[in-house]
Amino acid sequence: MRILQVSTYDIGGGAERVAYNLFHGYRDRGLDSWLVVGQKRGNDPDVFVIPGDTLRYGGIWSGFWHSIDERLRPYHYQIRGTSRLSQTAQALAEPVRFFERQRGIEDFHFPGTSRLLDLPPSPPDILHCHNLHGAYFDLRELVNLSRRLPVVFTLHDAWLLSGHCSHSFGCDRWKTGCGNCPDLEIYPRVLRDATAYNWRRKHKIYAQSRFYVSTPSRWLMEKVEQSMLMQAAVEMKIIPYGVDLNIFTPGDKTAARVILNLPDDAVIFLFSAASIRKNQFKDYATMRTAMQNVARQKLDRQVIFLALGEDTPTEKISEQVEIRFVPYQSDLQAIARFYQAADVYLHAARADTFPNAVLEALACGIPVVGSAVGGIPEQVIENETGFLLPVGDAEGMSTAITRLLENPAMREKMGQCAADDARHRFDLNYQIQTHVDW
Repeated sequence: MRILQVSTYDIGGGAERVAYNLFHGYRDRGLDSWLVVGQKRGNDPDVFVIPGDTLRYGGIWSGFWHSIDERLRPYHYQIRGTSRLSQTAQALAEPVRFFERQRGIEDFHFPGTSRLLDLPPSPPDILHCHNLHGAYFDLRELVNLSRRLPVVFTLHDAWLLSGHCSHSFGCDRWKTGCGNCPDLEIYPRVLRDATAYNWRRKHKIYAQSRFYVSTPSRWLMEKVEQSMLMQAAVEMKIIPYGVDLNIFTPGDKTAARVILNLPDDAVIFLFSAASIRKNQFKDYATMRTAMQNVARQKLDRQVIFLALGEDTPTEKISEQVEIRFVPYQSDLQAIARFYQAADVYLHAARADTFPNAVLEALACGIPVVGSAVGGIPEQVIENETGFLLPVGDAEGMSTAITRLLENPAMREKMGQCAADDARHRFDLNYQIQTHVDW
């Protein structure tokens, strides 16, 4: 069996890591496994880049103006007016594409997508697609691709179901056709409200296609069942993410803190996400307020909130409570060490599908205090492996934090339950084998 996967990057965040884990897992099981990406960051020879270079595929006119744009970009912040000249060059290079973007139409102008199946050394038997947003993939090619071989979608968010957004929060217009979008800034942002047009275009693509659809959570599968994608679904399956239990496992807390230069007698809370303070899907403000509430209490120990994923100076909340920011880490062993050093994992979110960070924390044997949103309630067992709270409930979070601060035995018991549950439900090997069996 020959499997070709499609992902935004080979090395990246949660969705990219899922694809990369499967890529290696398929190969480890003796299957021919390749990965095609919009941008390659690693050096694995079985990872290919979708040829989307407009200098090659846009002709002499387009190539000339794109070269002008490329030469101007380094000077955008140095010489006034170069940014506007770049924009003009882009418009001249590909006028249709430029004006569609200005109107808010999602960009599908990636001609290299048509050569997708020619990139690996042998024709694939299965095409397994992950996130297709990220400015690299022409969704219109799915019609042809799904007629040539089975196409599997693993949804990591709801972009395929909507007129532009990857998470709709409280808006249900994606069910009926979008339009009058309440928030054009939600990733992937659009400049104007063409969401009704974008929705209809996706609907038309799906009407001519056939897909096998998987999601990591029941929550996201229920959205699929109410969406326009349902018309194209041949078969659907919920396959939870898994983590490498050889890396994410309970460890020596004292040893981890020594390596990370953290005090052994402090209580340490951890949160992990990219661009923590500005991430529109996470809820740093709620966590910070919760820590402020904790700081008002009479504490007999130092409390440290580690914010993993942003390089910012430490913030002192009080004499005994501080927020330490830690830059993004790419090494999984290093990431696991932060979990092993922590006492509790906090995960406040406004929207989330099935966060890997929660699974990693559980696997490392620390209880989770998180928002009851998206697929998180399917990860955390209330009162056994952690506590779940309404979105934005800083008071509830600080109460849960206080309970765990005051009760080390509860923390230890919940942590043990978390590690046991992760071994049973969130083993990466199970996730890979479930896909292979399917």
